[in-house]
Amino acid sequence: MNRIFVAISMLVFVGFQSCNTTTEKPEKQLSAPIGPKDLILKSDLMTPEVLWSMGRIGEIALSPDEKSVLFGLTYYDLEQNKGNSELYTIPTDGGAIVRITNTTFGEYNPRWRPDGKRIGFMSAESGSMQLWEMNPDGSNRVKISEVEGGLNGFCYAPDQTKIAFIADVKTNQTVADIYPDLPKSSGRVMNDLMYRHWDHWVDSYSHVFVADYNGETLLNSKDVLANEPYETPLAPFGGMEQITWTPDSKGVVYTCRKKTGKDYSFSTNSDIYLYEIASGKTKNLTEGMMGYDVAPVISPDGRFMAWESMEREGFEADKVRLMVMELKSRMRTNYTLKFDQDAHGLAWSDDSKSVYFISNWHALDQIYKLEMASNSIRKITDGIHDYTSVIPAGDRLIGTKMSMSMPTELFAINESDGNQTQLTYVNKQIFDQLALGKVEERWIETTDHKQMLTWVIYPPHFDATKKYPTLLYCQGGPQSTVSQFWSYRWNFQMMAANDYIIVAPNRRGLPGFGREWNEQISGDYGGQNMKDYLSAIDAVAKEPYVNSDKLGAVGASYGGFSVYWLAGNHNKRFKAFIAHDGMFNLESQYLETEEMWFADWDLGGPFWDKNNKIAQNSYANSPHKFVNKWDTPIMVVHSELDYRIVASQGMQAFNAAVIKGIPAEYLYFPDENHWVLKPQNGVLWQRRFYNWLDKWLK
Repeated sequence: MNRIFVAISMLVFVGFQSCNTTTEKPEKQLSAPIGPKDLILKSDLMTPEVLWSMGRIGEIALSPDEKSVLFGLTYYDLEQNKGNSELYTIPTDGGAIVRITNTTFGEYNPRWRPDGKRIGFMSAESGSMQLWEMNPDGSNRVKISEVEGGLNGFCYAPDQTKIAFIADVKTNQTVADIYPDLPKSSGRVMNDLMYRHWDHWVDSYSHVFVADYNGETLLNSKDVLANEPYETPLAPFGGMEQITWTPDSKGVVYTCRKKTGKDYSFSTNSDIYLYEIASGKTKNLTEGMMGYDVAPVISPDGRFMAWESMEREGFEADKVRLMVMELKSRMRTNYTLKFDQDAHGLAWSDDSKSVYFISNWHALDQIYKLEMASNSIRKITDGIHDYTSVIPAGDRLIGTKMSMSMPTELFAINESDGNQTQLTYVNKQIFDQLALGKVEERWIETTDHKQMLTWVIYPPHFDATKKYPTLLYCQGGPQSTVSQFWSYRWNFQMMAANDYIIVAPNRRGLPGFGREWNEQISGDYGGQNMKDYLSAIDAVAKEPYVNSDKLGAVGASYGGFSVYWLAGNHNKRFKAFIAHDGMFNLESQYLETEEMWFADWDLGGPFWDKNNKIAQNSYANSPHKFVNKWDTPIMVVHSELDYRIVASQGMQAFNAAVIKGIPAEYLYFPDENHWVLKPQNGVLWQRRFYNWLDKWLK
């Protein structure tokens, strides 16, 4: 489950130009400023409506001449309860943003054609999501695909003769297929595990296709995984970064976990495969590597493949290694053997001698560079922020960056000195009117005498002579860092704007502090990490400006589990709790979730294995075991389409509180999953969140 909050933090997914028919009149070029330029705020404090009015930068792609960045930008309309993404360009050396689309259909997955003369993108303008092209100025917009059911992503072959795309393929029989005389039956028949995943029932799989491309339309598409019940990319977070072309355009490299049912449910063993166009043969490039192997990138000279790799099967929060393979000899090298950090978002230098990547250390995501010849790694950027992507662009790097005080923006980075120049100011008009809270880094001693980085966020217009209610933020994952992420739900500046101090500790079980710190939590739920939470809130509660009689604890996923556990073990510290999508009863959770590798690794195994001391310790620390000690008002949030932690977990917790006579509230969404993504649901979430806290802490 650590990928849950990685996804929340990593709001940007990078689109490289290689991968990674109706016409309409040429569109008029639209220039910056962009967004709600006439939005005048009623105060300088953030509100849910202001948060949802902000533009959100999405995928980015570098032009072949490295002079322009193409990117998507999404705005949400609360009244219509939906968002719309448009495409923009900006010079890599700075300058005016140019808007190149203006529709109500949305444009997604932008890519430069390899010759730079056209831009490809996906749009549902004709009903289903299809592939379109236009000139770099937005004119001459033409649909070039007619894929039944639509497609979900694409990338051009380097020689521009083919296009790879992903689309859903039905491979499982339904009741109607088995019994044609029962076409209206709603029943489902299951004979194995992994019948549903994250937020959907598994009736189809995403496959990669290769189609000929004549410069005007797609022809003769072929399913690389024809008739196979496997998926590529990996659900739910995988995208086109898991699929790429070889530089000679003779092969497609893709990520796949070729397992089904129970085997899939208990394994993280994905591999990287090479599909040869001419022969139709497929080779497993990472055979024998047992953990996650994902996100391949081929060097410009075609000699090497770099990818992200985990060593141990079943451990989804294992160290992410930067592996490089010499493709001719198949020799593999782990370049992060002595680097006690993860490596994400790999990108080759133009000369094929170096790899740039993103890595977290001490709750900050920075850009690093591996120089293969010297086997050395150098950090390029510094600062209180999170970089979420990096692309080499001639004499500079282009990156997307966020912080607890800034949504994602584009930056140009000077590699030699690390100097960073902001290129976009998407939400400047809004932030010019907002007062933000100070973000402070503290190191707090834990019960076992270690130092723990804790972020403390203060209200705007903070007055040290006053006493403020204070919130302990419990992170999810469980192995997801409390870094400088900007969230559109768990937003620290929003919490601060409601006149709360926030205490956000990087407790045991989070990456960025070495493998020992990260892995300690597995098999120790309710153990040292809970002591870390209490160390953090106890230390900050001693400050004269903290009202120690008005403390609350909030969190989602593993953070929700943490809140439930603290509710029975907090010794009167807290006066209010909020748990979102949390695990309440670990015994039922073991048999309700779908990704069994997580439950097996982190809980230690099934609850019926009485000889397994690790598992028995986990289940002994299940929050439902401590309900007899609950005495504090609690709000529970859960959603019906959350198949990771099912809605009955939240119902059990809420029902227990009501039965015990404890003030409680249950916020339920029938149409959301592990996140709350619809605009009006998001605003409702915020309103009830602060209504509950204000009721008990102010």
